Amino acid sequence: MAKKHSKHTNLERINNDNFAPNEIAILGTNCGVISDLVHKVSEKLSTYNLAYFDASHAKEVTKNKISEYTFHHQGNLQITTSGNVNKFAQRLQFAQHDYVFINGNHYQGAKQILILDEAKEASVLKRLEQLDSIQFVVKLKSETEYFDFLEEKYPQIKNITCYTINEIDAISKHIDNLIKEKIAPVKGLVLIGGKSTRMGRDKSQIDYHGKPQKEFVKELLENSNLETFYSVQEGGNENEISDKFSNLGPFGGICSAFQKDPNAAWFVLATDVPFVNDKIIELLLKHRNPSKTATAIKGKGKDFPEPLITIYEPKAYPILLQYLAQGYSCPRKMLINSDVEIVEIDDAYIRNVNTPEEYTEANKEINNL
Repeated sequence: MAKKHSKHTNLERINNDNFAPNEIAILGTNCGVISDLVHKVSEKLSTYNLAYFDASHAKEVTKNKISEYTFHHQGNLQITTSGNVNKFAQRLQFAQHDYVFINGNHYQGAKQILILDEAKEASVLKRLEQLDSIQFVVKLKSETEYFDFLEEKYPQIKNITCYTINEIDAISKHIDNLIKEKIAPVKGLVLIGGKSTRMGRDKSQIDYHGKPQKEFVKELLENSNLETFYSVQEGGNENEISDKFSNLGPFGGICSAFQKDPNAAWFVLATDVPFVNDKIIELLLKHRNPSKTATAIKGKGKDFPEPLITIYEPKAYPILLQYLAQGYSCPRKMLINSDVEIVEIDDAYIRNVNTPEEYTEANKEINNL
């Protein structure tokens, strides 16, 4: 039997919704009520990176001759530009957001909040097929009855959680839970693909703790219940991830891990930091902030975070590729210029051991602990 021709490489894809990694459309009432609800809920969920996707209500809009980007020194950005809605472009634009609210009167979301408004019954009927994943219902008035066609189409709709429009705290808590449901699991990545030029031998094979360092590091991560892989230049074992980005060092190893699973966060750990122990692993996991690009260790006496003792969130992947497109392959540069959770510890715990002299000193210190 002839092999079926495959035109494209079968890559693992990011688990996106229609326009964003995680979204919810709000529909069933006028746009002003929807916008007001989004802004009230956003105030309650201010620790997250949130967005609101709406349509212009202007009848006529002149196409912009120039795109304007207005930055405020406190970080606000206002953009006036031209462009069409495109799900691939929007997914990139919304990749850094934990949750995107969509005005469901204009765009269809993968999940929905249905607002029951007696004045908009005809509007809901028109969009009935879009209500395929209702998370909860909101009534403008407590006495509002479910429309007959809703009960006919979705017999279980009365069993779905229902709030009134003024229950902002309860609505916000429900959305908070929906955000948390999609927090990525963490996997471990042990970097062992380096050339170890200064050491003169493979640093991953050095014995500080009664076994090769690569095994010790892998067990450190596995002891925190992380499915862990070795990052290697070329490998065929199921616990190895081959580097698909040649000659980019650790940057390529990290990107290759995301290529294997773009829906996981990756706890990246090098083998040349032998003083890292289980308490440091637990500390970083405890302080993990999935709303940030990454959660990174930084020595108290250091200026910059350690890119190879870091949890990279899925939202780091497109940023890493953007840096690569600009000709940069330094994960530390990406961390320094991104929104990162920093965990500070004593410098002594994150010392790099790169030369035979440093190895002798470190081995002596570890065995005298």
